[in-house]
Amino acid sequence: MSLDLPYRSIPEMFLHRVAATPDARALGGPGPDDQPVWFTWAQIAARAKAVAAGLTTLGVGKEDRVAILAGTRLDWVITDLGIMCAGAATTTVYPTTEPEDACFIVADSGSTVLIAENPAQAAKMSAAPVPGLTHVVLMDGEADASASPPQLTLAELEKRGSDVLAEKPDLIETITASVQPEDLATLIYTSGTTGRPKGVELLHRGWVWQGVAQGEIGVLLPTDLQFLWLPLSHSFGKTLICGIVHVGVPTYVDGRVDKIVDNLGVIKPTLMCGAPRIFEKVYNRVVTQAQSAGGAKAKIFNWAVGVGKQKVALEQKGLPVPGGLKFKYGIAHKLVFSKLHARLGGNIRYMVSGAAALSVPIAEFFAAAGLPISEGYGLTETSAGNFVNRPGKLKIGTVGERLADLEVKLDEDGEILLRGTPVMRGYHNLPEETAAVLTEDGFFRTGDIGELDSAGYLKITDRKKDLVKTSGGKYIAPSHIEGIFKSICPYTSQALVIGHSRNYCSMLIALDPEGITGWAQGTALAGKSYAEIVASPEVHALVEGYIKELNGKLNRWETIKKFTILPRDLTIEDGEITPSLKLKRRVIEQNFAGDIEKMYEGTVAEMA
Repeated sequence: MSLDLPYRSIPEMFLHRVAATPDARALGGPGPDDQPVWFTWAQIAARAKAVAAGLTTLGVGKEDRVAILAGTRLDWVITDLGIMCAGAATTTVYPTTEPEDACFIVADSGSTVLIAENPAQAAKMSAAPVPGLTHVVLMDGEADASASPPQLTLAELEKRGSDVLAEKPDLIETITASVQPEDLATLIYTSGTTGRPKGVELLHRGWVWQGVAQGEIGVLLPTDLQFLWLPLSHSFGKTLICGIVHVGVPTYVDGRVDKIVDNLGVIKPTLMCGAPRIFEKVYNRVVTQAQSAGGAKAKIFNWAVGVGKQKVALEQKGLPVPGGLKFKYGIAHKLVFSKLHARLGGNIRYMVSGAAALSVPIAEFFAAAGLPISEGYGLTETSAGNFVNRPGKLKIGTVGERLADLEVKLDEDGEILLRGTPVMRGYHNLPEETAAVLTEDGFFRTGDIGELDSAGYLKITDRKKDLVKTSGGKYIAPSHIEGIFKSICPYTSQALVIGHSRNYCSMLIALDPEGITGWAQGTALAGKSYAEIVASPEVHALVEGYIKELNGKLNRWETIKKFTILPRDLTIEDGEITPSLKLKRRVIEQNFAGDIEKMYEGTVAEMA
């Protein structure tokens, strides 16, 4: 049964929301003193329409590209909605993108206008020629009158738009009526774990489908309060905006990662979505604090987690929870889990993890604490939201059931194939690459290997490209091993399994600077630098213990024979992780090639 789409486009969906609940709380963000400031749908619409009309004065028309180069903030959402209301298409650029790559994306997309967060981001456009760029708009800072291309501030753009709307009050409604489902809405460049980024052409129909599908299954409710910090340059963030607009969910927008904990306490959201790394950080903090407390506190913590996991195990099997266990769980919640609930604001109804794999043990821990994380799955090429665990229907270890009328099938090798409204039109200006990922009957090749159970729940077993074949002929799923290790060692930031064409597996480990520095307090290592701490025999012995625990959970051919603790954490800036926090395996292996070879000295690496 096909999903009924009541709108033709994002701007039509937006204007419908504004008309339905003009005075309802819509979007918020930090004010000048960092205190939350909220705006109604009518106020958001007034600004978005002014941006749209202002863009028309810069020559922006139907399907013309306008790039946004900024961090997650309220102005990002407003300018994106403005671009939609102008009938144009948004090109997204991460604020961490290096200047040459930023120039490539803006030029390759054919963007004529760039909306930059500040002069420093705008300055990236001087790194390489961007011939089609005619104007730069600054969210913050003063426009440079002598700049080329010409600059103006976002406030000036909105003023221009307001003047236009004073003369043509129905301009935006007229433009919106012309936008069709098959029109281009977004060009999102996949940061990619290998190679140059590719522009993914996503249409209005797909984003509307996303918004309606999220409302249909109860992922978003009008009574929710969402805290949105995800990168809006990523498809996960964009699909949430569509859900927010369709359902009408009040959403606080602040992408400053260092403010997440503070914001949770102030905003007290019912809904939060994130990448696994954020949930791993919370888990690591909670576990290390319990361990460092020692004595009775550590024993009570471990007892509570054990009780919670017993309860979750029964629930996962569909079995009733005995009264005695319920009573114990009530005590566990009061003594231990209530503190974690408070840390997350105290009102969480639903949390979603996406963009990368969430390890099963960490999912089990949060479920045990009464804060189940519903893992979802999707790709930029399929508008981000394809599968998700529904509220109250969590099956740990899976990414849930498909959304709406999306079609799914598994190829002979287990690769997940998807077909339906949210699938991209293609890669921008790359017909051969497009043809390579689309089957003759229109299914998109995800590159992920998976299994479907009888109830329609999907389990991702690994990336097709990331499967490692040892020299002994055994296939290894690195992300599975890495996920287990992260759940065992609470000091882990990142872990990378090496083993392709090798005669045994090894691991590169980056420790969490805050966590391991905290561990060092009260020891002879206190006060030393991160690099000194992780290079010490004491930390090597600590990690070795966790590796032995990991190996006890693995098949013989998967076990980690050697490991290296890296002298620093992996970073986006060094190209080792993507902005959505996925590992860029090839880059990491290149950057630490010397460390890897030391772990295989005296062995022979065979050709793949």
